[in-house]
Amino acid sequence: DYFGWCELIYGHLTAHTPELEPHFLINPYGLNYDEITASNLVKIDIDGIPVESTSHPISEAGFVIHSAIHSMEAAENRVVMHSHSRAGMAIAALRHGLLPISMNATLFFDDIAYHDFEGPSLYLEERDRLRKSLGTKRAMILRNHGLLTVGRTVAEAFIRLYRLEQACRIQLDAAAAGELNLLDDKIARKSGHDTSRFMESEAAYGQLEFNALMRKLDKTDNSYRH
Repeated sequence: DYFGWCELIYGHLTAHTPELEPHFLINPYGLNYDEITASNLVKIDIDGIPVESTSHPISEAGFVIHSAIHSMEAAENRVVMHSHSRAGMAIAALRHGLLPISMNATLFFDDIAYHDFEGPSLYLEERDRLRKSLGTKRAMILRNHGLLTVGRTVAEAFIRLYRLEQACRIQLDAAAAGELNLLDDKIARKSGHDTSRFMESEAAYGQLEFNALMRKLDKTDNSYRH
């Protein structure tokens, strides 16, 4: 909860495990984020059944949403992050959604999907619609709900969620201050492409930023590693 994106114990983070079987790790349901460590992550299969012994339950909604994405078996979707941040939920409640008014927002100009609200995502039949909504995009706004990003690595999914969250905050702040200055579609598309290319040029997408944040976290509290 370092960035204040969490809503109590809610929101879900999952990562596909290295083995060939369709298993993924998910944060245990009921714990605050500062209580979650490497050893209490829950490994489940695509049907939501724990693969290893655990005393922790998992979120039913988290399983529905994340198993839908992981079952697509796309290399781009090995990590899925879903947040309930205040800014993300506010933009998700707007009819027009995310607008191209900042450099962060341009990263999603051609790479943002929307999924209409169906409730708290407790029913397996919603998975087909979640997959259809996401398609080949790497970020999705769950309308009236929150944000979701995917990535090939934890670092990639994280930096994508960070940029999306920043774009949402900027839009809300700007809208509160005055008239929005929307970028031309051509400029927004080029900016998003160029920024993504720059982020890929020096290391794996998001890895430099993620490593820097991990160093800072380790100086503060490295108990998450245990």
